[in-house]
Amino acid sequence: MKYFEVIFTLSPYSSDACDVLAALAGEAGFETFMETENGLTGYVQQTLFDEPALKEALEDFPFEGVSISYDVQEAEDKDWNEQWEQEGFEPIEVRSKMDDGRGIVIHDGRHLPENISDQDIAIEIDAKLAFGTGTHETTRMICATLLELFTIHSSLFTPVKVLDCGTGTGILAISALKLGAKEAIGYDIDEWSVDNARHNAVINRVDDRFQSLLGDVNILKEVDGTFDLVMANINRNILLADMPMMHAKMAPGARLILSGFYTADIPMLTEKAQRLGMTLMAQKDDNDWACLVFQNK
Repeated sequence: MKYFEVIFTLSPYSSDACDVLAALAGEAGFETFMETENGLTGYVQQTLFDEPALKEALEDFPFEGVSISYDVQEAEDKDWNEQWEQEGFEPIEVRSKMDDGRGIVIHDGRHLPENISDQDIAIEIDAKLAFGTGTHETTRMICATLLELFTIHSSLFTPVKVLDCGTGTGILAISALKLGAKEAIGYDIDEWSVDNARHNAVINRVDDRFQSLLGDVNILKEVDGTFDLVMANINRNILLADMPMMHAKMAPGARLILSGFYTADIPMLTEKAQRLGMTLMAQKDDNDWACLVFQNK
């Protein structure tokens, strides 16, 4: 995928102002940042870069007396995750705070989990991208929510058909399938992600129940039927734009799990969901990242 590298310069510089800038830029599609002596360097997929939203956010920057300039250039087209691919990652355990028993243990092929219990679900992810392996707060919160739905609340609600919006590595769909879902469909705008999700489904032996599609939310027009559980780990602006289409594919009583945004965005997303006829059932937060669960009427 093609990225823009955006160099932000803050005058005067402060760490607090950088934190706020990163949050605002995240709403304009940015995925990752590196702090510099004078500000931040941010990376954003070219297809997701919302420059008007970025300019509007900077015009209303909440730090009085701080000026921000930025320079946009095309990022070098190389494997940004080469070191990650070579080194992999240590096993990651995800457990719900509501239950001390069953957990999800995420690992790569180089680092096998130790002392895994019979109750735990082991998921192997080919380590090509750091995001989507469970290292990020949003991925962990959705995995913990899946544990609650399939284990703690299973007598009340058991998702059969699952939709994973912006599937990435496929980890969320694979987790749902290993926890008990019968069928899952994922879609992503990036061809590499679609192929990687299929590959990871094969590794985890759920490829006969998983379908990975290339496209944005409009691909759902070609998908028959409705879903018992819809998941989306995407930035706020895309969630707001795509939620009506996601909702249209939800069965009565279905759940919608959303993450990929900050706690400050909760009121806006909740209002949108409520206008569509959904009720907020639960929420989590971790380091200012948020996860919401809604139920369709």
